[in-house]
Amino acid sequence: MTVDVVSFGCRLNAFEAEVIRREAEGAGLSDTIVINSCAVTNEAVAQARQSIRKLKRERPEARIVVTGCAAQTQSAMFAEMVEVDRVVGNDDKLRSDAWRQTRDAFDIDASEKIAVSDIMSVKEMAPHLIDGFASGLPRVFVQVQNGCDHRCTFCIIPYGRGNSRSVPMGAVVDQVRTLAERGHAEIVLTGVDLTSYGTDLPGAPKLGMLTKQILRHVPELKRLRISSIDSIEADSDLLDAIADDARLMPHLHLSLQSGDDMILKRMKRRHSRKQAIAFCEQVRRLRPDIALGADVIAGFPTETEEMFSRSLDLVEECGLTFLHVFPYSPRPGTPAARMPQVAGGAIKQRAKRLRAAGEVALRRRLQAEIGATREVLIESDGQGRTEHYLPVAVAGERVGSVVPLRIAGSDGERLTA
Repeated sequence: MTVDVVSFGCRLNAFEAEVIRREAEGAGLSDTIVINSCAVTNEAVAQARQSIRKLKRERPEARIVVTGCAAQTQSAMFAEMVEVDRVVGNDDKLRSDAWRQTRDAFDIDASEKIAVSDIMSVKEMAPHLIDGFASGLPRVFVQVQNGCDHRCTFCIIPYGRGNSRSVPMGAVVDQVRTLAERGHAEIVLTGVDLTSYGTDLPGAPKLGMLTKQILRHVPELKRLRISSIDSIEADSDLLDAIADDARLMPHLHLSLQSGDDMILKRMKRRHSRKQAIAFCEQVRRLRPDIALGADVIAGFPTETEEMFSRSLDLVEECGLTFLHVFPYSPRPGTPAARMPQVAGGAIKQRAKRLRAAGEVALRRRLQAEIGATREVLIESDGQGRTEHYLPVAVAGERVGSVVPLRIAGSDGERLTA
């Protein structure tokens, strides 16, 4: 039996899972389950622990290795689990020597479980060329950046992934070309702090320049999509590409987090409410049909009902279609964990209201699509997505193809074509 990778959390982990599988199998590991964990919330960590216990019951003979952000920040906790055989650091997981050392430790039944290096000492990002994704999905992710130089007061991720570092543009273009040639119709550029791309590279190229280089040098690529960005860092080349190139999908996901200026300040965010709204208006002028999503935290410490209402209002004022709601979860070691906390019941209630507002916004956008003709990427039998990332129920189309379809209706959750 080979290596199985179970990933939690962000899109970055989806790309890294392929690297993990390749490197671990190349090192000679077999009958091994790798848990690629997430640390963004307490719930994410709990899900990883539950999965470990469940998988060990189902496959008692398999070795279990835990890696990812939670393994980096809470390595001792995972090492104490009797089901876990090894804990591998978040940078180490992409290195072949770490997996050879893991294989050797298994061979001699070593008692030392933890193999986690100092993530803050990592200064460069080695490109990993993936020939194709094991899943064969038509939409795949390409990692162009890792880590974060900012220190938002609620966020543990910089301590799980280290400081910002980028993959050189030429290596990214080569990776995208390889995947496009292998038949992947849509590529999603991903990173921890995507709009900080290039600050550590010679000449400090920005995300917009990288986007333009991909579109220029990989003409066979059908669709390019940008994952979550920090709007305050969006550069002019990126805005030009949004306005001018139809192969760059009209869909952005924004890291907004709150609609209240005082909460944004306490979060140590770098944008204001006014700037967030202005950015959404700007990209809508450039691409009138663009669909916008956002991350919003409910119940950040010190958030009053009035402050929360400003986040709720962002759904309308920014014209959001997709809402990713995070009930605030205090992460040990972060400044926000030491601030006056909002009651748990209030957090849950605010998150529920935000999600309800997001559902209304999505239904409204779905309804507005009826009668339009959209280019739909067929993701699986019976399911596709439009350029705007809207889900579509389809029948009889080849998986991986991009086909023009007339939108006939909506069930409130997805379109029919």
